[in-house]
Amino acid sequence: MSMAPLVHDRKYGELDQVVGAYLGQPADDTAERRGAALTAYLRHTWHTRPWALGAAEQQLREYAQNPPGRLRHELGEFYAVPDVGVPEGGVQEWLRLLAQHIRASVESGDVPPPAPPQTRWEWHARFPELGQLLGGWFSQDMPDEFDDHDAALADYLATTDPGLVARVCGELQELLALDLAEPDYATAVAELGMEVDPPAPYTPAAWLVLVAERTAVPPARYGRGQEEPGPQPEG
Repeated sequence: MSMAPLVHDRKYGELDQVVGAYLGQPADDTAERRGAALTAYLRHTWHTRPWALGAAEQQLREYAQNPPGRLRHELGEFYAVPDVGVPEGGVQEWLRLLAQHIRASVESGDVPPPAPPQTRWEWHARFPELGQLLGGWFSQDMPDEFDDHDAALADYLATTDPGLVARVCGELQELLALDLAEPDYATAVAELGMEVDPPAPYTPAAWLVLVAERTAVPPARYGRGQEEPGPQPEG
């Protein structure tokens, strides 16, 4: 019997966010220093959902103190901590250490300073809709599905809700405002799921500017079969 979604979210939802931030990153936190993965989680969560930090601390501590027993394992009613490189016997102590760091951050107001994303998790947490665009339309399969980059982007614009397109436009503006070096923009698009090179002669940054301009154009107001009203007579 699998766990109901509401039960999962209530007991483990924010724990899952914290642990997910470590996928592909070393769990190298110590009592004196938090690692890059936890710093990325704190930086993003302080900025977007500071109220979630208390839930994260509580869920981490409760799981460390009361790990699932044999019966819950048999029933499937437990959260399986992903393998992030922590030895099996040290998971509880590691979770307890993370809870301590989060609690210290909240109680002291120790907020990581603003910075570009430093981990894959942070890139996707900060730019979720852009990750959908790049990973969904510009994966390694793009050359088999579309004639070129313009055709892929046109398909995205034609099939995606205008509200989501507006979010992508905003995320592109935010990404470009970071004013990164060109190699860092290449890293950014790769982390966000792009698996093909930008079209010649564009660099990654220049192509992102082009995509931002395309997504900023509002969609046509009038659909097929609707006529645009003509000029109104002057009163």
